[in-house]
Amino acid sequence: PALLMKALSEQKLTTSNDIEIRLKQFGLSDYQQSYQAMKQFANQRDESSLDEIWLLQHPPVYTQGTACDMVTLLPSDIPVVKTDRGGQITYHGPGQWVMYPLLNLRRHAIGVKSLVNRLEQGVIDLLAESLVDGQRLENAPGIYVDGEKIAALGLRLRRGNSYHGLSLNVDMDLTPFKNIDPCGYQGLQVTQMASLTVVDEAAIGPRLVKKFVGLL
Repeated sequence: PALLMKALSEQKLTTSNDIEIRLKQFGLSDYQQSYQAMKQFANQRDESSLDEIWLLQHPPVYTQGTACDMVTLLPSDIPVVKTDRGGQITYHGPGQWVMYPLLNLRRHAIGVKSLVNRLEQGVIDLLAESLVDGQRLENAPGIYVDGEKIAALGLRLRRGNSYHGLSLNVDMDLTPFKNIDPCGYQGLQVTQMASLTVVDEAAIGPRLVKKFVGLL
């Protein structure tokens, strides 16, 4: 069957090891539809399938990882979607860029820890261009600025192929984060690039992808 989503634009990127990756940009996309589409892609691909990176934003939605406990969510009108990614609960909304790396990890000779490291480093390098100091915290995946979370990540592997990925808060309404313990951490504060520097929101997503691909 055909994939559930049609990209607004596509282009091919090349890693330092000359591996081609297809970048698909989707614009504002329903989370449930995106989730089902990337699961379908991971299930149907074979060893010859080109890797893809999906770049998009979602309408307001809470997503739960496999480690999620419902006590971390207060009542809200925002829909909640249970997923098969790792991690706890997080929020997606307009003004937040989401990047889904749909990669054959064997092709890139990396494991899941290396993938996480590269996703995090891509955010750190992007923030550094705006003189923002993004940092890792021990035992707390994602990127933080002065202890406040600016990027979250959660992944799933299927037969050595990754899906789900990374979200970066750029210029969004952060209020819905107050209804949850972000990623399961009680009292964790969140921030966004627009609170720290001048941003061109439309440019941030593609720049993030290029930073990440440059690290593969």
